[in-house]
Amino acid sequence: MSTNMLFLMTDQHRVDTLGAYGNQLVPTPNLDRLASTGALFQRCYTPTAICTPARASLLTGQQPFRHKLLANQERNVGYNEDLAADTFTFPQALRGAGYACGLIGKWHVGTERNAASYGFEGPDLQGWHNPVGHEDYQAYLAERGLPTASVSEEIRSTYPNGSPGNLLAGRLAQPIEATFEAYLATRAIEMLNSYVDRFTSTGSPFFLQVNFFGPHLPYLLPGEYFDLIDPSMVALPTSVAETFEGKPAVQRKYSAHWGYDTLSTEQSRKLIAVYWGYVAMIDSLIGRVLEALDDTGLVDETAVFFTADHGEFTGAHRLHDKGPAMYEDIYRIPGIIRVPGEKPVVRNEMVSLTDFTATVLELADVSTEQAVDSRSLLPLIRGEGIDWPREIVCEFHGHHFPYVQRMLRTESWKLVVNPESTNELYDLVNDPDELVNRYHDQSVADVRDVLVQRLYQILQARGDKFYHWMTSMDPVGSLASLNPSRAPGEATAAASVARAMEPTAAEMS
Repeated sequence: MSTNMLFLMTDQHRVDTLGAYGNQLVPTPNLDRLASTGALFQRCYTPTAICTPARASLLTGQQPFRHKLLANQERNVGYNEDLAADTFTFPQALRGAGYACGLIGKWHVGTERNAASYGFEGPDLQGWHNPVGHEDYQAYLAERGLPTASVSEEIRSTYPNGSPGNLLAGRLAQPIEATFEAYLATRAIEMLNSYVDRFTSTGSPFFLQVNFFGPHLPYLLPGEYFDLIDPSMVALPTSVAETFEGKPAVQRKYSAHWGYDTLSTEQSRKLIAVYWGYVAMIDSLIGRVLEALDDTGLVDETAVFFTADHGEFTGAHRLHDKGPAMYEDIYRIPGIIRVPGEKPVVRNEMVSLTDFTATVLELADVSTEQAVDSRSLLPLIRGEGIDWPREIVCEFHGHHFPYVQRMLRTESWKLVVNPESTNELYDLVNDPDELVNRYHDQSVADVRDVLVQRLYQILQARGDKFYHWMTSMDPVGSLASLNPSRAPGEATAAASVARAMEPTAAEMS
């Protein structure tokens, strides 16, 4: 019988804010409990650290270069703003298999097509941050006699031109039950209960996705959570020692854009403390949803997922938000899946947000073939013997401006190819904070060349034409003589070739 699914997702969520991933200062008991009863993926990565493309990859099971939704609509610089009409998406496949599909919360996967266009039920909540003017949220407040949002104690940086910078955090003059996050949790529980009633009466399975807009900045919280964490307990990231020496100039410019150096040390600590408070608040509301699931009596028939679209800098590398730098802070994401009947497990394989797509499809007994860049995680969850890649490839296409990158992350090293400037190479064993770019260090030239050639192979096999630049500019060796031409319609075949090539034969340590 097909499995019910509850899919919980946050936005711009650092892995190191959760107890399950080692943080002892942020109270996240509900997500920690979920992790302790399910599969915890230690090395889960986003295909791209930007909201819309990452969410489109989850929706389609495709890498961004393939689905071509490459930028957020708010700062789009000429890319597509909607998926092609014939693009495969998992909710449409689930609907075809008899599932009820609901989405409560952030959509942010297009302008002309909303969640309902792909078969989701639920309020239409567009945009990158809490849409507090939405009529359904306003009705929620009015029905309960709760106040609307107002903000004080704003924390802002200063732009390079001297004008006030982005709003980063502020105190919200609302009780927690009035927050947009509490509204989402309430609506999610209402939809969960309606789906449970339908399941009980008709046997129709359900997929319910709950997308919180936080802890994306600005961190706007009621006093209880704005003051939850003592800033004196917060250690600044080691990578605030970043000098940007030997790195792409855009990173220094992006640091200036976010005005990191215009903030005091006390403000930087407070920002992290408030961000942690945001995570704790969302955890408490996720706890409400999980408790509601417990109350339905369907825990043993419902898989539960938790992940995020990407991470957040919160001062790491003297940066905020995300952008044109492929550091672990924004590419590594939480990944937790509890499947009924499976034992708790911790997995260290490198997996992708895109792999969640095939996992959902397999749990629904639906073919995963059209999710061409996705592998089901169920074999790892079940502890089955399976070869799994010991590397992962990520990509970026720009945010405020076009800026194209590709990344290869192995167990010990990270390669980033930047066509506009210098490439990057980080020894993640001896330099986990990615402060020293060793791409031009001849003592590791052999490692660099193996990584460059490996990335080149994967991009060719996928049909990602970024490799054309590498053909002449990077040490790809004899691989440049490979015939790059492929007949139209070979995307699936190319993905199969890429899978067959993995894991790598060489140990890179």
